[in-house]
Amino acid sequence: MVAGVAAPAAGASAAIVEPVKPDAKLLGLLAVGHLTVDTIQGSLPALLPFLKATFALSYAAAGTVMLMATVTSSVIQPLFGYLSDRSARRWILPASVALAGIGFALTGFTRSYPVLLGFVVLMGLGVAAWHPEGYRTASNVAGDKKATGISWFSLGGNVGIALGPPVITLLVTTFGLAGSLGLLIPAGLVALLLMAALPALSVPPRPRAAAVAAPAARNMPGAMAILIVVVMLRSWTQLGFTTFVPFYYVDHLKSDPRIVGPLLFVFLGAGALGTIAAGPVADRFGARPFMVWASLLAAPFAVGFLLTRGALAFVLLGAVGFTLISTFTVSVVLGQAYLPRNLGMASGMIVGFAIGTGGLGVAALGGVADRWGLPLALWLTALMPVGGFAASLFLPEPTHR
Repeated sequence: MVAGVAAPAAGASAAIVEPVKPDAKLLGLLAVGHLTVDTIQGSLPALLPFLKATFALSYAAAGTVMLMATVTSSVIQPLFGYLSDRSARRWILPASVALAGIGFALTGFTRSYPVLLGFVVLMGLGVAAWHPEGYRTASNVAGDKKATGISWFSLGGNVGIALGPPVITLLVTTFGLAGSLGLLIPAGLVALLLMAALPALSVPPRPRAAAVAAPAARNMPGAMAILIVVVMLRSWTQLGFTTFVPFYYVDHLKSDPRIVGPLLFVFLGAGALGTIAAGPVADRFGARPFMVWASLLAAPFAVGFLLTRGALAFVLLGAVGFTLISTFTVSVVLGQAYLPRNLGMASGMIVGFAIGTGGLGVAALGGVADRWGLPLALWLTALMPVGGFAASLFLPEPTHR
């Protein structure tokens, strides 16, 4: 024993090793909220072919719709993250779900392209407000296993992204574009549930003695910058596939438009499964190694999808979604480890800024598709994970976990 340092009491020692368990009920409610918000957000790519026919849009104009949605729902998230770090604003959770639902519901009730973009922006603001506060709150109730706990929260979002296309396809083919109003119902119900749970969600997390005794964590802005590049390239691939694979099958391969829902469901549904698999693996082996190897595996699956047809193409499309989207939760956890003093800002920068700026790539790919054809745009998309893998090799191990 070092002179002058008292031995820790037995109670303190027990407190140091005592695990903090997740609050399953609150985590489940937050996952349902995430599911609702991202079902709304995930419905937009499947709605694009119908909007394209209604407004006689070019591929670049359709890409601009996705760009506006992605920029407003993502790029401004660091602002909401900054506000979240300054003080908890749990009321944002029900308000953002309601705003996203209202914005999307109104997209089916206009025949003006500028007004359509305005409603998409309204939806995007709701999505942007939800994520930083949602991730910060989920981190507070997730206990010690952050990657596993947040993976369950993220599962709600990824399931929502996967459910959005078949749900909106069914609504629009049944009721026309006015079917967008149908998503206002779950948004309203979940907003009310979150409003009722605000007192419980606002209780601070129970601190661990180990965390109190640990040295002050420091931010790693350089590492965060590299991670943002990796997430941007992943985002280009994911958004490129969700935006242009439906057009590729409907316009280039002349498939039935009803195939859009199943295509996106396979891609995004496999991504939801990947999210659940990623949490325990990243907790066991580390977030950084997971990011590196998942980025490497995504490219060959994407190339294989473009070279095949039929059932095998669906299998490979699912493999792309599984490996690519599995990094979503892990990138948030890694970002919070790089910026431990600013958890809300870290979530906003990863879920928001990095993904939103990746949306710029979708608009550029739309221009490529208009000028040189959809196949080239998709080939460029399929090869982007190679760049993500190269950038991920420069990620350092976080000094704080």
